[in-house]
Amino acid sequence: MTPINGLHFDNLRGDIYGGLTAAVVALPLAMAMGVASGAGPISGMYGAIFVGFFAALFGGTPAQISGPTGPMTVVMASIFMQYTSLFPDDPAHGAALAFTVVVLGGLFQILLGLLRWGRYIELVPHPVVSGFMSGIGVIIILLQFGPILGHEGVSNPLDAARAIPRFLADAHGGALLLGTATLAIVYGVPLLLPRLNRLLPSPLLALVAGTAACLLWMEPGSTPVIGDIPTGLPAFHPPTIDLSLAMKMVASGFTLAGLGAIDSLLTSLVADNITRTQHKSNRELIGQGIGNTLAGLFGGLPGAGATMRTMVNVKAGGRTPISGALHALVLLAIVLGAGSLASHIPKAVLAGILIKVGTDIIDWDYLKRLHRVPRAGVTIMLVVLIVTVTIDLLLAVGIGMVMASFLFMQRMTEYQVRNMAAITRPDAETPLSEEEADILKQADGRILLFRLSGPMSFSSAKAMVRLHAEVTDYRVMVLDLTDLVSIDYTVARAIEDIILDARHADRPVYVAGARPDVMNMLERQKITRHLPRNHFLPTRTQALRQAATQLTPPNKAQ
Repeated sequence: MTPINGLHFDNLRGDIYGGLTAAVVALPLAMAMGVASGAGPISGMYGAIFVGFFAALFGGTPAQISGPTGPMTVVMASIFMQYTSLFPDDPAHGAALAFTVVVLGGLFQILLGLLRWGRYIELVPHPVVSGFMSGIGVIIILLQFGPILGHEGVSNPLDAARAIPRFLADAHGGALLLGTATLAIVYGVPLLLPRLNRLLPSPLLALVAGTAACLLWMEPGSTPVIGDIPTGLPAFHPPTIDLSLAMKMVASGFTLAGLGAIDSLLTSLVADNITRTQHKSNRELIGQGIGNTLAGLFGGLPGAGATMRTMVNVKAGGRTPISGALHALVLLAIVLGAGSLASHIPKAVLAGILIKVGTDIIDWDYLKRLHRVPRAGVTIMLVVLIVTVTIDLLLAVGIGMVMASFLFMQRMTEYQVRNMAAITRPDAETPLSEEEADILKQADGRILLFRLSGPMSFSSAKAMVRLHAEVTDYRVMVLDLTDLVSIDYTVARAIEDIILDARHADRPVYVAGARPDVMNMLERQKITRHLPRNHFLPTRTQALRQAATQLTPPNKAQ
């Protein structure tokens, strides 16, 4: 493994412009997500700096820009609130525990990469991802109703939804005006003034315009602002472990790691599509894990691959890790010198920017296709969305995966059942040679050709036994395994039951064409001991010939 994946200097101009542009987009988003998490805007900036820099250096997607994202921020807000509320007299201790969870999440991501689990993220079906991302988008939007109307934010999405009528009844005019103007800019400028949006991204334009309007035309204190922001290099926060909360912290760390892995690798797939490259998923997990571990040690938000920032970087010319690292260094320079200016940013402006982020995360493309996509997929998507918003993010993904797995098993079972056949008379659909068809025809239903093909798994085992039990009027059975690719333990036991049922009815059984892998499984489970060795034949034709000899008594054969 080379130290920096995809590093070269042939695209230096594009990487510099891409990194600078990505930093301009990341600035307002990082601060907004820091505020939304409860940890403060500086934590959002530190998260963008550490995750952005080290994920670029050690990750597996050269053009990817990493930093705080909507899904990670929602989970971090829950974690931060959970641990600080446990220690109302010492919130600093609760915050230390929350950032230790970030460190654990980073370490778990590194472990996932080292165990080469990155490829398994690709097994998450689209309805699960769609429902999860749309649920995250809804949560982000719900949580911004308070700040955009001049109130303190509510950490729980259901509580935020219930509080909307109260917020509307007591809306602060200045905050509402700034929030509305922000929404007009972030939604309107990309549509109406695309050239301006390329030069000055709409979130940054909204941030500058909203802050300037607040300073120039509003009375101090008339609308909530971010307030004092620390400047300078971040301080080191040693990990803090509370033994009574250790299991909770580990569970929270796994939540961050799993979500960050999904979030990052989905963005990696987007980057691949745009740049026509192939990312290295396990390496990406390691890079993200290093970035998140260091972010937690220095009080930064956890992060992941950020789709919008990655797309901005690529469209501006960024192709190598230089752009991602440069974007982080630009943000570091801003933190070191512009803290006093950022303290005047109105919270309503950041809320407006985050509402745009929330609507961008919602999978509108899938929602538009609801009337055309399979109902089972729609059901999975809606269940995941509802559970994400109302109960728990990780539980939502788990439920979605279980539902999708059962659906997949049902489809595979139907496919496998179609690959079973109990044949006593030849027909046009049965792929038999002329000799094989003649043997069955002459047997007149006394030979049962029980045919299995393709891969067979546990889900089809009962159907296999049931199909055999339906055929009772035969004298000899040929168990045709010629086209059977693979079996598991349950299928092997089903084959044993079929053989034993036939033997108990005093019906000879011949096994034809078993492949080495199938035969090895039958031998390991000691199923072959039920038949003489000469009843295992290499071809279906030979097995049918032997079966035919069982139909003619020896004295009539002379």
